[in-house]
Amino acid sequence: MIFTNHERFKLLSDGIIETTRTFFVGEPLMLRKVLAAALSNGHVLFEDNPGLGKTLLAKVFAKAVGCDWKRIQFTPDLMPADIIGTRVWNGTEFTVEKGPVFTNVLLADEINRSPPKTQSALLETMEEKQVTIEGTTYKLSRPFFVIATQNPIELEGTFPLPEAQLDRFLLKMSMGYVKSLELENEILRRRIRWTTDDPTENIQPAVVQGDFLEMQHLVENSVYVDEQILQYINQIVRATRTHPAVEVGSSPRGGLSLLKVARAYAATGGRDFVTPDDVKALAKEALSHRIIMKMEYEIEGKVTADNVVEEVVNKIEPPKNFMKSGKQVGESTV
Repeated sequence: MIFTNHERFKLLSDGIIETTRTFFVGEPLMLRKVLAAALSNGHVLFEDNPGLGKTLLAKVFAKAVGCDWKRIQFTPDLMPADIIGTRVWNGTEFTVEKGPVFTNVLLADEINRSPPKTQSALLETMEEKQVTIEGTTYKLSRPFFVIATQNPIELEGTFPLPEAQLDRFLLKMSMGYVKSLELENEILRRRIRWTTDDPTENIQPAVVQGDFLEMQHLVENSVYVDEQILQYINQIVRATRTHPAVEVGSSPRGGLSLLKVARAYAATGGRDFVTPDDVKALAKEALSHRIIMKMEYEIEGKVTADNVVEEVVNKIEPPKNFMKSGKQVGESTV
């Protein structure tokens, strides 16, 4: 075991984030949420304008955790076999040509550009972590982490993901433009310093692949969640179903997703227990894409799913005293 305590886990998590920030200019909090999703064996959907660095993020993150990465550009003519692979005749026999999903970190760029059948082929691999080609099942590599993107401003010729498929993503996030002029200046400065077309070639991983798998195992087995925290998560999820602007609220899978990612988020902070602040920090990203707004609110756009989750979280009183492995601890102050 490489982990003797959760402080060590935090050091490794900080190292992954800092290595990623060596080439990617972005908010540390956003990167911590992406890391928490990967540690939870989940996947992230970015709904963002083009040109914000999502491809660079996927590539640098993969190298920071010592893993391979691949990119799929989704287009209207992309077929399921282009993603998962197929059998091909090599002149003497049929052999299996594995698709780009056989990697560790996969960037699914503009996933809403391809028809539903192709989208479903990827979403099946995300859920099952395996691929079936001509009746034979192949396990995917571990870890397997998908960063998918879709462009919110170009809708012509796209195939929006159905709500049931959106539900398969652990988090839906928006990177947004960099917050300050200084950060945008830093993007240009770093480009000037590039000496090759691919500046990430010489990235030194913060962890090796085996370490990252062990980090995932620790999140799954060694982060305590008090009964009051579980109730707090379910209160938030259930409140989304009764909001006056909501047609369909979050499913129980939303609560499960929020629980999983909150445990990973706590671990990246060096703790072996979840606090209400961990839940609040991730509620919007974990639940908003699982909510269907009523048509009148959808058309007006004055109240969004993000607004609903924020309102719900602000209304529900978090537990002030909860248990850490049988020992009472005070309310978090993060």
